[in-house]
Amino acid sequence: MGNRKLVVIGGDAAGMSAASKVRREHPDREIVVFERGRHTSYAACGMPYFIAGEVESSDRLIARRPEVFREKQNIDVRTLHEVVAIDTEQRRVKVRDLRQDTTFWEGWDDLLIATGASPIVPDLPSIDADGIFSLSTLQSGIDVFEYVETHQPAKAVVVGGGYIGIEMAEALFERGMEVTLIDMAPEVMVSMDADVAESISQAMRDAGVSVFLGEKLERFETDADGRLRAVVTDRQTLEADLVILGIGIRPNAELAKAAGIELGAGGAIKVNKRLETSVPDVWAAGDCAESFHLVKERPVFIALGTVANKHGLVAGINISGGRMEFPGVLGTAITRFRDLEISRTGLSEKEAEEAGIPFRVKTIDALTRSHYFPGTAKLKVKLLVEEGTGRLLGGQIVGGSGAAKRIDTIAVAITARLTAEQLVYTDLSYAPPFSPVWDPVQTAARTLA
Repeated sequence: MGNRKLVVIGGDAAGMSAASKVRREHPDREIVVFERGRHTSYAACGMPYFIAGEVESSDRLIARRPEVFREKQNIDVRTLHEVVAIDTEQRRVKVRDLRQDTTFWEGWDDLLIATGASPIVPDLPSIDADGIFSLSTLQSGIDVFEYVETHQPAKAVVVGGGYIGIEMAEALFERGMEVTLIDMAPEVMVSMDADVAESISQAMRDAGVSVFLGEKLERFETDADGRLRAVVTDRQTLEADLVILGIGIRPNAELAKAAGIELGAGGAIKVNKRLETSVPDVWAAGDCAESFHLVKERPVFIALGTVANKHGLVAGINISGGRMEFPGVLGTAITRFRDLEISRTGLSEKEAEEAGIPFRVKTIDALTRSHYFPGTAKLKVKLLVEEGTGRLLGGQIVGGSGAAKRIDTIAVAITARLTAEQLVYTDLSYAPPFSPVWDPVQTAARTLA
């Protein structure tokens, strides 16, 4: 293994986690990483908080710079180098040096594809107008921050009510802008059920964000200089001098597909539990690769930073000659809008229906702490269990401070295949500053046990 050359395409979470693991196991192995952007190993999830001003500098989002990988780990990281083709027969990749505008071929013994995902950008008139942004790379976050600093926009429209949309609506609202969020879905956060998600849209409206649901984006209007002037939906025209697109993402799997590597769920690269692709000695990890869902028991495309880092570690172990399987995902995620915390894991009602799993469901209202303790806040917990067995299938939480991280208890319970009754009697901690004597998660489970 020690003399096998590893080439990694993509220098963020999955790619650099894998490269670092291989280096720890094989101090002398040749490792080359090609990254088409300027940055490596950065916290993309922190970009809305940098734009909002909560994080003082974009540098704080960088976990490790390219020069650190080169100098301290002997990993040959080459930024502004884009891989444009994969030749699996000759075991080589074609690389474009974006600085020099030249191309060359680089050989490999093992190849890891960690190309990530890209935001969906609709093909609409004036989509390239000055003032319209999508968030993906760290540089895109820096671009939004600098635009806000330079142009001081007063009216912002966020398109899409998912995680990025909600987080950016908060960020721009905190920067003093008049913010409008539009989504063609009937409720924000389509990964959650509408009866829970409506608490989110209501909290946004209560804070002063205009939320318009069931509206389809049609086009943008610009002034004589090509600058953004308005957003046009199928129902209205909204003045805007800044737009954030949060419509969704798609896996960057085009390179793999062109090389004859099989694709799978959601158009992501098909992998087994060792992160091997359909081509020997070619691996895939992170947002470009599919994962196995622990409840649906089938491959899915879920792009999350937690998953990407775990993918990278598993791939790195296997590329190093070890044996490790990635067990799977639940789609556990967490975010906030100002004081409202939001989290979910496992299946929603819609997902359970689509999976053909019979279920029972209950939603309860509770408090984050003992009712008499200062700072107590309201929260809502929703649980799904399998009909007949009582096995936990999914959970959703919205509420005040201290609410959302309770989702981790539910995630562990689902992973362990606990029933609602078993969760009720799990020995969770209790003290008035942290929880009522019956934790809200257990209270919800009691209604289904």
